[in-house]
Amino acid sequence: MTTAPDSRRLERLLREQGPRALAIVASRYRDFDGAEDAVQEALLAASEQWPAGGIPDDPRAWLVTVASRRLVDAYRSADARRRREREAWDDRDVPAADEPDTGGTDDSLTLVLLCCHPALTPGAAIPLTLRAVGGLTTREIAAAFLVPEATMAQRISRAKATLRAAGGRFEPPPADARHERARSALHVLYLMFNEGYVASEGDDLARPDLAAEAIRLTRMLHASLPADAEVGGLLALMLLTEARRAARVDTAGRLVPLPAQDRSRWNRALVAEGVLLLTEAMRRGEVGEYQLQAAIAAVHDQAPSYADTDWPRIAGLYSALARLTDSPVVSLNAAVAVAMTAGIPAGLERLDAAAAVLGDHHRVHAVRAHLHELAGDRERAAAEFRAAAARTANEAERRYLTDAASRLAAAAAEDSREMSGADVEKGGSAPTP
Repeated sequence: MTTAPDSRRLERLLREQGPRALAIVASRYRDFDGAEDAVQEALLAASEQWPAGGIPDDPRAWLVTVASRRLVDAYRSADARRRREREAWDDRDVPAADEPDTGGTDDSLTLVLLCCHPALTPGAAIPLTLRAVGGLTTREIAAAFLVPEATMAQRISRAKATLRAAGGRFEPPPADARHERARSALHVLYLMFNEGYVASEGDDLARPDLAAEAIRLTRMLHASLPADAEVGGLLALMLLTEARRAARVDTAGRLVPLPAQDRSRWNRALVAEGVLLLTEAMRRGEVGEYQLQAAIAAVHDQAPSYADTDWPRIAGLYSALARLTDSPVVSLNAAVAVAMTAGIPAGLERLDAAAAVLGDHHRVHAVRAHLHELAGDRERAAAEFRAAAARTANEAERRYLTDAASRLAAAAAEDSREMSGADVEKGGSAPTP
């Protein structure tokens, strides 16, 4: 046992190990629904016991052992379950529940593909996978889908019931079904990476463990489907984005926006790997949305400085992306590129189109603030930064947005004082009331 962990370290550890423990238990007992309930109980037990007793030497084995015992207890709780257990399992070579075996293979990708079962619509499969594999809370998933938490909880429960009714089994899908399931899996891994790169809530800007897990699983999917251009495109997008991580925060943990980042801190090995993957994917002639997003990231990563960014090329890539998807997030991200090539009014018009769907989202206000700042309207930019800060649940983002609002408000006030002084000088003296 190690020493008692602090709460943040414990939370990170449980988030990381929970999904992997679930993959092992579900693989061992071929019961996803029961395994998820058992692992959730094990995670709860860990959160109660580890702060006082310390973290076990092998946290994953501890979770697997406890979850296995809970699952076996559930099987034995009723005569019907006991009969099914004997019939289904007596002839199988299943490890004993108290064996701290964490499995010789990694079943995480199998778990992803199970959650993307054809009986589930993408709207059901993606939240279920984010919950089971990504370890995201229902609230975090709801934030990613822009729906209330209660709505998302119902959606996940229905997905589990549908999967159970469809007889979904924990086993690799047939080769001919792998490509079909990969479509939903890609969206899941994309959202998982995004949550890791910019957390929807919490004190820290990012959750590197979650982003790393998304990259790891995407590498596994790419190895399984090397000829799938979009799998390669998504992996390229992740690597090209992850390459900037070290420069995204300063020594005090404050967010550093792209124009101010020290590009010497970018991971050039990841950039090179991402560009190579993207090149190989696009040569296949089946260009999809992840490849186009990766191409946009590559243009940013290969620019020597922010001032040297090839904005016309980025705007063109966004236009191609818009033809493939009507996502309002694409319009939101494209607004800056449009502003840099066609002018601020055109950028604001594109942003308004996104806002009509996204509503009062904090990123809408943040982009609008940036465009007003580019236009020199510091007062309006400060107001939008304040509005964005009031709507984000990520404390690192909130600090950055609040600081930006204060900086611009102070600059606007200074501009106002200078203008007042100039008016006084022109008039000789201020009028007497």
